[in-house]
Amino acid sequence: MERIKTDVLVIGAGSGGLSVAAGASQMGAKVVMLEGHKMGGDCLNFGCVPSKALLAAGKQAHVMQTGEPFGVAPVKPDVNFAATKDHVKNVIATIEPNDSEERFEGFGVHVIREYGRFISPTEVQAGERVIEARRIVIATGSSPFVPPIPGVDEVTFYTNETIFDLRERPDHLLVIGGGPIGIEMAQAHVRLGSKVTVIEGLKAMGRDDPEAAAIVLEKMRAEGIEIVEDAMAEEITSDDGQITVKTSQGSFTGSHLLMAVGRKVNIDKLDLDKANVDHDRAVKVDRGLRSVSNRKVYAIGDAAGGLQFTHVAGYHAGVIIRSMLFGLPSKAKTDHIPWVTYTDPELAQIGPTEDEARAAHGDALTVARFDYHENDRAIAVGKTTGFIKVMVVRGKPIGATIVGEAAGELIGTWALAIANGLKMSAVAAMVAPYPTLGELNKRAAGAYFSPKLFDNPTVKRVVGFVQRYLP
Repeated sequence: MERIKTDVLVIGAGSGGLSVAAGASQMGAKVVMLEGHKMGGDCLNFGCVPSKALLAAGKQAHVMQTGEPFGVAPVKPDVNFAATKDHVKNVIATIEPNDSEERFEGFGVHVIREYGRFISPTEVQAGERVIEARRIVIATGSSPFVPPIPGVDEVTFYTNETIFDLRERPDHLLVIGGGPIGIEMAQAHVRLGSKVTVIEGLKAMGRDDPEAAAIVLEKMRAEGIEIVEDAMAEEITSDDGQITVKTSQGSFTGSHLLMAVGRKVNIDKLDLDKANVDHDRAVKVDRGLRSVSNRKVYAIGDAAGGLQFTHVAGYHAGVIIRSMLFGLPSKAKTDHIPWVTYTDPELAQIGPTEDEARAAHGDALTVARFDYHENDRAIAVGKTTGFIKVMVVRGKPIGATIVGEAAGELIGTWALAIANGLKMSAVAAMVAPYPTLGELNKRAAGAYFSPKLFDNPTVKRVVGFVQRYLP
């Protein structure tokens, strides 16, 4: 058994693990990284990257059929479904070198392509090697959760880890789960020619702002997606190549089934108890992302049990590098973390929704709003559906909801403002080029100040005085 001693051991080569390994190694630490599956983790191979690539293919098909308002005759697209999957694979292959074993070996990281499991509080076994580390980072990510629905083991179903390998277009795709993954894949497939039914046990997009979610779901239904809510799946059966999902709202039959009901953290095979690492569904960590029971162990990204987004894992990497390498206090926050559902229209959120902010701040809350249909660029490109609303307390934004074209790009302004404690006046002072969708952010900030300026008797008295007496 080979023994290796190192400063930092990173378990998992997804977004967070790669960021820790590259940063720590380039700043002088000795780093070992374990990855038993694919470099790049879920995001590159099964999640963010392939899903956005498939959505892009669906958008191209959709554009061909929706040109009439611009004087362009609609054309029914001839979709080569296998070729769309080639596009997905090409996108992954283009990005893959950034996450490759060779690149990280070039940074000085010792990459071991094996799964690891703890054998003591400071040691991890990976194949025929035992790695002893001063600091250990659990960055194992998460996997699709498949609920124990009766009959699920008797049918062929897909998850986000397998759906992108399907090269024949589903005639009728059943999607169990109306969250971001289910909704995105539903829209991609309906635009590529499949019939799609989304089956949701509670409310579709139930974690989002209800007003914003309603706009997305209305568009989905208008494109032909059947969305069934309050329909808890009770049984799954298969007969003659068809799959039937029995629910509390009736039965639904289709040719293919996608399970998209959530994710579970990948910690089951780590033998955490042997490392004295407390855990439940994830590793129990403090605000600095250190294990509450073993101070030599950190957990980041999905393994830390919080928001499950790739950019959160990258942010966590920066938090723990400060602590591990420099011994400086560093704590993770969540109030400045944005997230996006990449449907058409997109839905982006940072901080609390309006309902959550009202419950927390009451009368201290002001909601500033501006609608897409009042933006000149949105009018020009025919994307007038949507709005932005900003939750403001004592002059500072604490949250923002954007639904509409390029919402995921627009939310960045509010992420910057909230992360740096900027006031609404900072966004209002910004000069946005005309005509751009970026003006929506400035106009929303302006909407916050408008009542204070235009409906304020004191302001009018001051202006009247100046106009009367100023030479």
